Amino acid sequence: MTCPTAPWRIVIADDHTLLREALAELIQGMGDFDVVATVGDAPGMVAAAGEHRPDVVLMDIEMPGNEDPGRTVRAVQAASPESKIMVLTMHDDKRLLQALLPLGIRGYLHKTASHRSLTAALRDACTQDGLTVSLPAPSRTAPPPERTAVREPLSPRELEVITLVAAGLSNRRTATRLGLTEGTVKRHMRNIFAKLGATSRVDAANKAVAAGLIPAPTTPPPAARAWDKPDPHHP
Repeated sequence: MTCPTAPWRIVIADDHTLLREALAELIQGMGDFDVVATVGDAPGMVAAAGEHRPDVVLMDIEMPGNEDPGRTVRAVQAASPESKIMVLTMHDDKRLLQALLPLGIRGYLHKTASHRSLTAALRDACTQDGLTVSLPAPSRTAPPPERTAVREPLSPRELEVITLVAAGLSNRRTATRLGLTEGTVKRHMRNIFAKLGATSRVDAANKAVAAGLIPAPTTPPPAARAWDKPDPHHP
C-alpha cells in the first residue's frame, strides 16, 4: 500500500545529534517530505511513531534501546501500522538484513549510500510497493583500510565542525547551526587541517572518518573542486 499524496510525513531516529539534524535538513529540503519528529533512541522513535503516525520512519540500528532491532520494528508497526519503515545504518551484516526483511521493512540502506540513493528510496517507499536494499559492494582483494593517524586530538568543537562539514554543510551553514561566526568556523577548519594533515575540506572529512573520529556521513562530501582547494587563510 502506498502513502497518501505528498508531502509525506517522516520521523527520523538516529542517536548522533549533528547527523540527525543534518539528515532532517536534507530531507526537509527535498520538498515532498515533512520531518515531523527527530529522536535519538528506540523508545522515543516508537513514541513518535504512535503520536504522529508518519508515512515513513527512518531508523538507525545502533542507538540506545535498540538492542533487538526486530522487536523495535514490531513495536513501531504496532504503534503506527501504516508507517513504512526504512533502515539507515552502518551495519552491512546480511544476517541482520535477512532477519528484518520478513518483518516488512521497506528499505535497508547503508550509510555510505549517496544522497540520490537515499532520496529515491524514500520516495519509492511512499509511491511503490517494492523494497530498496543498498549495501556496499564486497571487496575480496583489498585489505582493510588502515586508520588515519591524527597528529593531535580534535577538540569537541572541532569534531562538531568537521561532522557538519562532512555532511555537506558550508562554513556559513555550519556557523549558523553551531551558533558561531563564519570566521570562527574557518579558524576551526584551519586547526582541523593542521591536526589531520588535510589538504582540502573533502580530504579533512575523509580523514576524520578514516580515523574513527566521526561516523561516515549519510551524504558523502562532494568531490574536490577548484574552489575547494586548500587555502591557508580560508579553508
